Amino acid sequence: MVAVTGPVRVARRLLAHELRGLRGLGLWAARRRHGVGPGDRAAAYTGPQTATLFAFAFLAVVETVALAVVVPWPLAHAALLFVDAYTVLQIVALHAACVTRPHVSGADGSLRVRYGQLLDLRIPAPLIRGARVDRRYPEGRALRCGADGTVDVSVGNQTTVTVELAEPVAFVRPLGRTAYARVVRLHADDPKGLVDALRGARERHEPAADRPAPVPPEACDLVTRE
Repeated sequence: MVAVTGPVRVARRLLAHELRGLRGLGLWAARRRHGVGPGDRAAAYTGPQTATLFAFAFLAVVETVALAVVVPWPLAHAALLFVDAYTVLQIVALHAACVTRPHVSGADGSLRVRYGQLLDLRIPAPLIRGARVDRRYPEGRALRCGADGTVDVSVGNQTTVTVELAEPVAFVRPLGRTAYARVVRLHADDPKGLVDALRGARERHEPAADRPAPVPPEACDLVTRE
């Protein structure tokens, strides 16, 4: 059996990402979403980056037209047209993948954190210790993995939800390496809606014995009188 080297593994991952991106174009055209089942709540996250992505696509088109006027060689025209058309396709495919692969708060209380075709981090319900609205502005890459197990999945250099886990969860990074998350910070266009969905699903599936006993109305009245 031939061992798969690092560069070959990376090339396979990149090819898989491209194929998923193209599939996302089809789902986007059909107005369908991937991995959202009955009872699940989808959480969109494309808001901060949509304008930027389409601005890049527009600039690529402008560059193609400008170079077609400036560069006199037909072969160069063809090469530049191919490169720019491929660039526009990749930008639109990324947007389509992000739209059709939202975060998912599962009906069973689980959470699926995604970024287009590049990231899919699954968190089982029993491992979610808590979730809260928490707006932050991390710098650097969209995916950052800290040494302490904190993972930032930012969009437009911002995250709006923090999820704390009971124990580390393994996931695969875009180029194939395995990493572990203990705290996940992600962006959702409606952070409160996502947090409420997670809490609601958790309460529905939490054993009755683990829930705090309700406070009787007369006890509330007694506290008020005192």
